[in-house]
Amino acid sequence: MKQKEKRSPGALSFLYAGLVYLFLYLPIFMVVGYSFNTNDNNLVFKGFTLHWYGAMFRDHSLMRSLLLTLELALVSTLISVVLGTLAAIGMHRYDFKLKKTLDNMLYVPIVIPELVIGIASLATFTTLNITLSFWTLVIAHVTFCVPFVIITLRARIAGFDKSIEEAAMDLGANQLRTLKRVTIPMLLPGIVSGALLSITLSLDDVIISYFVTGAGDTTLPIKVYGMARGKISTEVYALFTTMIVITISIYLLAMLMKSIAAKRRK
Repeated sequence: MKQKEKRSPGALSFLYAGLVYLFLYLPIFMVVGYSFNTNDNNLVFKGFTLHWYGAMFRDHSLMRSLLLTLELALVSTLISVVLGTLAAIGMHRYDFKLKKTLDNMLYVPIVIPELVIGIASLATFTTLNITLSFWTLVIAHVTFCVPFVIITLRARIAGFDKSIEEAAMDLGANQLRTLKRVTIPMLLPGIVSGALLSITLSLDDVIISYFVTGAGDTTLPIKVYGMARGKISTEVYALFTTMIVITISIYLLAMLMKSIAAKRRK
């Protein structure tokens, strides 16, 4: 039988792929481009300047919102990863009543609208006479981040070899030592994936944070949302461009380290 010849993609395929990527990344290119605009109105690009990158650090309100957002994301992610990891391991290792019900309930915070979660969180805090503050933000963010961590880890645990844990215990390790030295390291890629997903969701959240934020605790997404009703300052464009560059740099560094580690294993 004759082997089928592999056809190289034509110009139409490249054009289609280019249009798709342009559709996806054009808004990001616009943000980056306008961060260098001399015109503060961002209606027309008049000229190139780096002024706004220095101005954003002098905007104390913007920096305060950024630091609050980063602190909130880190704290809520840390708590979500700890709770999600322990819950995923426990639900995989033990069988108990209502286990399937709990598995199905994990998807409830994911599928229901964020508006419902925000109103429900506000009603809960009001009923319990809990003053809205930074920690109510943390609790609300942990609520919708934990299910993502658990679901991400379940995919990793599905291929977990229990005999490795049993071998560690046969060699004298107790359950806590086995968890620290064997289980957690083997689940580390899933834990990192869940943490990255959690911190992304926390940094990006507007609706839930809007309902449970306390007086003076304005996160960056809420601040930008408030600006959108009037005029978004060019300092915000510069800040977002800086965040994009940092994110891409971290990704490229991770890929480089992964490539180096793969070469060393050969």
